[in-house]
Amino acid sequence: MVGEELDDDTRERMRQREEQLRQEMTRLLQELEQRNVELMIPEQRSFAWGALLLTALQQWQFWAIAGVLLVLSGLCLYLRSRSRRREVDSSSSEEESSSSDDEPMEEVEDDHEDANDVGRFLEQHIEWPVQNLRNDLQKVKELVNKLLFVFGHLRSRSFFPVLLLPTEVDSAFEGWPPHEEDIVYRVLVPMTPPRGHVFYLEGGTMPQMQMRYCHIRVELECTCTGERLVEGMLCFLHHPEEELRRNQAPSLLHTLCTDSYLDVEKTARWIHQLMKASWVALHESSQWRLKMLPPSRSCKFQIKTRNDTRLLIELMFGVQRSKSDVYVSNESAGALFTPTTMWVESYAVAEAKFFSHVAREAPRNSFHLKCLQLCTRILVGTSFSSYTMKTIVMHLLTSIPLSHWRRRDFLLRLLDIMRYLRCCLQEKRLDHFFFGNENVPEEIILPPAFQTAAPLNLFQHLQQDPAAHAEALREFGDLQDRLTRLLIFGH
Repeated sequence: MVGEELDDDTRERMRQREEQLRQEMTRLLQELEQRNVELMIPEQRSFAWGALLLTALQQWQFWAIAGVLLVLSGLCLYLRSRSRRREVDSSSSEEESSSSDDEPMEEVEDDHEDANDVGRFLEQHIEWPVQNLRNDLQKVKELVNKLLFVFGHLRSRSFFPVLLLPTEVDSAFEGWPPHEEDIVYRVLVPMTPPRGHVFYLEGGTMPQMQMRYCHIRVELECTCTGERLVEGMLCFLHHPEEELRRNQAPSLLHTLCTDSYLDVEKTARWIHQLMKASWVALHESSQWRLKMLPPSRSCKFQIKTRNDTRLLIELMFGVQRSKSDVYVSNESAGALFTPTTMWVESYAVAEAKFFSHVAREAPRNSFHLKCLQLCTRILVGTSFSSYTMKTIVMHLLTSIPLSHWRRRDFLLRLLDIMRYLRCCLQEKRLDHFFFGNENVPEEIILPPAFQTAAPLNLFQHLQQDPAAHAEALREFGDLQDRLTRLLIFGH
């Protein structure tokens, strides 16, 4: 080699080596599959994939595949270091000084990463979702802001909740949507009580799901005097009911509440109606098509733009807990039935702030989002949720230095994520990220009780249900098989 460029013979040898490695990994996987099938009795073969990689991380075939990739990585690093030494020896002292003054050596190393490293090979080899996130995210942000502006005018003389500036949350806005065909753009809209009303949060925990919730009790307050005096407004507490009915819109207690508690479904239907009424006031309504989805606990709608792009948007709404980044919102509690006055505690805003913090602190070519995107991509058809993987990655991001999440560490971090999941399954325990965790960045504001609270166990159901635990272990084998195939074949 001379300088940075590789000669034709070297490129050809590397191409042949890459093809040889690909064939070797394919052969190892086929041997693993055939050996497991041959060892099974006929009655067990229908469950072949269930047991195929139940302990794959502990088996030599899996590590052989990882070892092959790591050997390739070491070879590439060696070739790259030789190339750099030759370049440094031939460079002038003036260029060396300029390089050291302009940026850290760590960043220079990133600039010289090339097709020799395994991280780049995997990045180019894997078929990633085709997404135009940047433009779509901007469209969603602008549209939601316009809708909320119109909302404010429509409810200006009524006593419905006040909707504040939205916060973009979840995978699309955080940068790790697993699939291109089912992206949901979620926006959380904070609510505050209208004039003459006050909200009180009454909390609890659902032991079955290790999930916290709140009831939002609505009370009336006097607006006759003092700071709460509003010109032209009748006090709900001190004016006769007949006069109130004749001259003023009904209170929130008579519109969106059930037994003095704010009702999730009534609130969702109200926002659903606001959406339809506000849409016709927007310029986009003449060019785009709106499709409202049936309301339940949420407000979802689909926008079809002029170039046939479809954007599925979900308006989440909630009430802030004690000036923190935690809200009680209309999020679903999954398959568990929840009363219409039960609001689930949401950490979506805190999670969005966490990933923003990591983006600022991590190296510019950090692959932590690629790792999360790839690991959630293989969950389809299993009982594992994307939130499980998200929680694991958040824990690892605070325990493994951010400088170790670069492209060159891609394979190692994937193995760390799978190892973490395996350990959690064995122990039947996955701690919630925001409870009793000293590693939460200081800029994330949590209620004071969170710091001393015992962590919620997201795998509590596995302790209570042996059958569910056995099924989770079986599915873990499937996940390892899918990840291995994805790394080998790219899809």
